[in-house]
Amino acid sequence: MTTELIGEQLRRDLVLHNTLGGTETHFEPLDDMTVRMYLCGPTVYGSPHIGNMRMYLSVDIIRRVIRFAGYRLVDVMNITDVGHLTSDADTGDDKMAKAAAAERLTAWDVAAKYTKIFFDDTEQLNILPTENVLRATDHIKEQIALIRRLEDKGVVYRTDDGMYFDTSLVPDYGKLTPNDTREFLRAGERVAMGEKRHPTDFALWKFTPPDAPKRDMEWPSPWGVGFPGWHIECSAMAMAYLGDTLDIHAGGVDHIAVHHTNEIAQSETATGKPFSRWWMHGAFLILEGEKRMGKSVGNKIVLENLKEQGYAPLEFRYLALLSHYRSPLSFSETALDSAATAYRRLTYRAGTLRDEAAGTPPPESWQDSPYLRQFVEALAEDINTPRAVATMWNMLRDPEVDAPTKVALLEQFDEVLGLDLATATATHEAPAEIRELAERRWTLRQERKWAESDELRAELLAAGWTVQDERDGYQLLPARD
Repeated sequence: MTTELIGEQLRRDLVLHNTLGGTETHFEPLDDMTVRMYLCGPTVYGSPHIGNMRMYLSVDIIRRVIRFAGYRLVDVMNITDVGHLTSDADTGDDKMAKAAAAERLTAWDVAAKYTKIFFDDTEQLNILPTENVLRATDHIKEQIALIRRLEDKGVVYRTDDGMYFDTSLVPDYGKLTPNDTREFLRAGERVAMGEKRHPTDFALWKFTPPDAPKRDMEWPSPWGVGFPGWHIECSAMAMAYLGDTLDIHAGGVDHIAVHHTNEIAQSETATGKPFSRWWMHGAFLILEGEKRMGKSVGNKIVLENLKEQGYAPLEFRYLALLSHYRSPLSFSETALDSAATAYRRLTYRAGTLRDEAAGTPPPESWQDSPYLRQFVEALAEDINTPRAVATMWNMLRDPEVDAPTKVALLEQFDEVLGLDLATATATHEAPAEIRELAERRWTLRQERKWAESDELRAELLAAGWTVQDERDGYQLLPARD
């Protein structure tokens, strides 16, 4: 199976779940071989936690699968650096302004600081760069223009604090949610009405209060000085770069009921066309014993925390691959330890295989491997990464598959999995606590305390490491299956 045939098979069989309608259907872009995709990016008022990064890892796999299928991907991701308020009800402070006050910086400095941290994290997690990264503050004109179009449609009204979208004028408002959003958001339950006509109405433009000091981020507009609402940013930028109708709009499940629902309402009202043909949402990361991870609930773990504990970023990526993107990822130290051990074994095996192959090209038959076909079938099942990873391990354990073929297949698999297996080596630096256990075991062997040294060998093996004894010492290696 040539690369072209691999792509052809995947394009023919690829089925994706669509939140809009809740069905899984064959994926086919509007424009032949070009896929237009928009991703809701970070609000850069703080460091992203690993729950955030799990969603970006999920979307990275989706993008890699699209490319693996041979499509040309044109993708856009926004950076929300203004307009995201602390409440879905369009009340509270702008998150950027609140962070700026807390850190005694300007909102611009806060945005620059946390944008850099976000992209540092994505690089360490081997998340592919997005072709078009757009900052909301660079596209104020586009947002104002879209609000004007909505005014012309008669769906905008003015209050003392801003310009609002009248959701009662959209017959299918809330169609993205399982239950009608008008029923989901009742006045007094989740929102403070203020001058809003309906509980689901949302701000398109917020005014700077006349008695308030000048904000770091504010702009003149036809309605008064202020700043855009969070929802209008994504619609304006997506349509400016990708056209009126996207192939895929992706984000986290927390965006479904409000943010993405409002994007659909304003975009489709403005154009009269479907805004996105597929809506794809990544599920939460759940801490052991809790419902979800989030900045607002005070259980935030960032990538740097994992590194301080001795974990490599790609070990977390491997853990994320073990759950389907639409299933919650259960996170615990035990789960991460297990994933880290498996990833170390995987990279050791990849390095060993390259040494064994010693530059020998694989036989032409490698392209007809059943494992390659099974891998593509897993991807075609709404991007079933747990099955794809299992297929990879089955291939590695198969004694009938030669080393050059395994190397060639790993290269293909890693185009999607993104585990950096091409640079993996057969040597590993064990964590400090593992090296200490191995040293203690060696000392016990020198003292001929065989039973105690065997207990430590078993403890090392349980942690994913094996000891190979030699005349003058030992080698510490990742355990092999």
